[in-house]
Amino acid sequence: MRELLIDLDAVATNLKTMKARVGQAMVMGVVKADAYGHGMIPVARKLEAAGVDYLGVADVSEALELRDAGIDLPILAWLHDPRETFVRAVAAGIELGVANVEQLERVAKAAEHLGRVARVHLKVDTGLGRNGASAAEWPSVLKTAHGLVAEGFIQVVAIFSHLSCTSEADDLLQIERFESACQAARDAQIDFELRHLTASDGSLRYPQAHYEMVRLGIALYGLSPFTENHSSDFGLVPAMTATALVTQVKRVEAGHGVSYGYLHRTQAESTLALVPVGYAEGLPRNASGRAQVSINGKNYPISSRIAMDQFVLDVGDDQIAEGDTVTIFGDPAAGVPSADDLAVAADTINYEIVTRIGGRFKRHYLGEEV
Repeated sequence: MRELLIDLDAVATNLKTMKARVGQAMVMGVVKADAYGHGMIPVARKLEAAGVDYLGVADVSEALELRDAGIDLPILAWLHDPRETFVRAVAAGIELGVANVEQLERVAKAAEHLGRVARVHLKVDTGLGRNGASAAEWPSVLKTAHGLVAEGFIQVVAIFSHLSCTSEADDLLQIERFESACQAARDAQIDFELRHLTASDGSLRYPQAHYEMVRLGIALYGLSPFTENHSSDFGLVPAMTATALVTQVKRVEAGHGVSYGYLHRTQAESTLALVPVGYAEGLPRNASGRAQVSINGKNYPISSRIAMDQFVLDVGDDQIAEGDTVTIFGDPAAGVPSADDLAVAADTINYEIVTRIGGRFKRHYLGEEV
């Protein structure tokens, strides 16, 4: 009675659309966080079939799950447990984002133990203030990397960083710092193949920063990385549609309170429709009274309080029946509310909406690779 329909053909189409925008640059498809809620393994298989060059995840555990599923593409993982030994990762051919000397040494130790060469991407913090070596640490990282390359334990595949997307001025300063960091790596005789800096947002805004590879996440799932733009502005097709079935309808008198706290009372005799989706499924409680859903081609406000398992719609005198399909969000081209609409109602961003949706929803796929 709760379904997430994932259109994998839309994912493949979005990859093709974005490839046309980034020209000759390679594309890393980011499938971390269960592919932003879309299902990491089915999405990865579709991207592999559609010609993506790399896959990107946050954790080694995600990367190993991809390998266990038979994914042969190059995979980069960049956010590491301080207790991670990297032995399993190096053995599985996972490429590792490295942010400091200590991580480099642990990766090299794993490679020495296995008798293999570990492939690493050195990450520099160009101003985001998150993961990555600071400007002060960067020379030490480069010196250590140079020594470990000479010893035959690691290969430096890439230099990378991440934009803050705070303002154009801030982004351009980060691009400048990134290029300086790459030059410092060359000066330190680090032989690397790739540079990658931009995610979906930067890839759309700064063609001069595509370099040899871009990392694409939210755009692959058909959503805009910008609150001021819709997906259709970039030719992207939303891949996720969240639906549920009406489980009960009943007529009530005027003035009837609806759900916790009586956020809504009926203005006249009316029909109430119960929908079995709540914040346990990732529907934000703070969207109560603000979000809309669609039934039979008509949008209705969620005027009642969203509860853990359900919400109630006041549908007036409309003919709504048990078993009717309620679209929580989907492709706005179909006339239904979008993930962007729900994000606005919940004071958040579309990334959070699709990544958090789940709970008792069951995923079904269109265009799945077998």
